[in-house]
Amino acid sequence: MTKITIVAFDGTRYELDAADGSTVMENALRNSVPGIDGECGGACACATCHVYVDDEWVEKVGGPEAMEEDMLDFASDVRPSSRLSCQIKVSPALEGLVVHAPERQG
Repeated sequence: MTKITIVAFDGTRYELDAADGSTVMENALRNSVPGIDGECGGACACATCHVYVDDEWVEKVGGPEAMEEDMLDFASDVRPSSRLSCQIKVSPALEGLVVHAPERQG
């Protein structure tokens, strides 16, 4: 298990024990984190699991692949740290990861 934190738009912090190999989105949905909808179920076919990766984690998480970049075009308020949480796989290398949910999903 890897500890990750998802910060809702209102500032509420959800500190989760996430199974390695799962995605940030799966853990958000399992724990009813508001602001992450995941309407496509993690198929990278929508932008309803958009998050902002905390600045200190951007480099470690890495950037989006081409398909994810295309889907981010449908997200609201995209920033350099924007990622789709369905594309961020939890691993021990991400112990302590912090992501932030946007005000609204696209």
